[in-house]
Amino acid sequence: MSHPVPTWASVRPSERLARTPAVRRDGRWWLVTPAGAMPASDPGLTGELDRFAADMAAADRAVAKLRTERATVREDQP
Repeated sequence: MSHPVPTWASVRPSERLARTPAVRRDGRWWLVTPAGAMPASDPGLTGELDRFAADMAAADRAVAKLRTERATVREDQP
C-alpha cells in the first residue's frame, strides 16, 4: 500500500536520514520541511542519498556489533 506524501508532522525522527530533511518512503526520497514536501527526483541527489543511507546503515551495524562484543567480554570477566 502506498503511503501518502509525507508531512512534517507525520515523519518520525527515526525516519529522517541523519537529521536531514531527507525521508525515504515506498522506495522514493522526499525532502520534508515544515513548509511542505517535495519528491527528490534528481538522479545525482537520489544516488548520493542512497549511498549515504547505505553508509549510515553499515555504521549502525558496526556500532551494534561492537556493543555486542563489549557486552560479551564484560560477561566473561569475573
